[in-house]
Amino acid sequence: MRNLLLYVTLLLSLSACKVRFTLSGSSVPEDLKTFTVQYFENRAPSINPTLSQDFTESLKERITSESRLIQEERNGDVDFSGQITGYDFKPMAIQADAESEQTRLTISIKVRYRNAKDPQDNWEQSFSAYEDFDSDESVDEVEDELVELIIDQLTESIFNKAFSDW
Repeated sequence: MRNLLLYVTLLLSLSACKVRFTLSGSSVPEDLKTFTVQYFENRAPSINPTLSQDFTESLKERITSESRLIQEERNGDVDFSGQITGYDFKPMAIQADAESEQTRLTISIKVRYRNAKDPQDNWEQSFSAYEDFDSDESVDEVEDELVELIIDQLTESIFNKAFSDW
């Protein structure tokens, strides 16, 4: 009987607590309800024709799926804008015969984050991510997969900067 009373007391005390769990570790302030993602124009010297659209849509998807924020076309409580500043292939792991064993694709993005509810949270930062591939592979064969992996890394970094206080 004593254990039952202790168990009921514990359950009642826990039911009065408000616990919020998130898989992403995000901590979106309660006063934020909406977000806007502007189109990220590709200003890199080398252009991937679908990168702007792919990145912009992936950032929208990340925020929608990992937060409770609702997407608005304009005037969101938080606004993401910026541009793609780099899209570069570079040889890596040069061998003794001056041949490259691997090649690295790096994508760089400049992001402006604006918080209409708390302008002190505004920031501007460049993000960069890369993936390596064997140099004997054709760029045409691996580029789409590499870009997808890099976009995933970039959107995670941007989301964490905006909402995880890391």
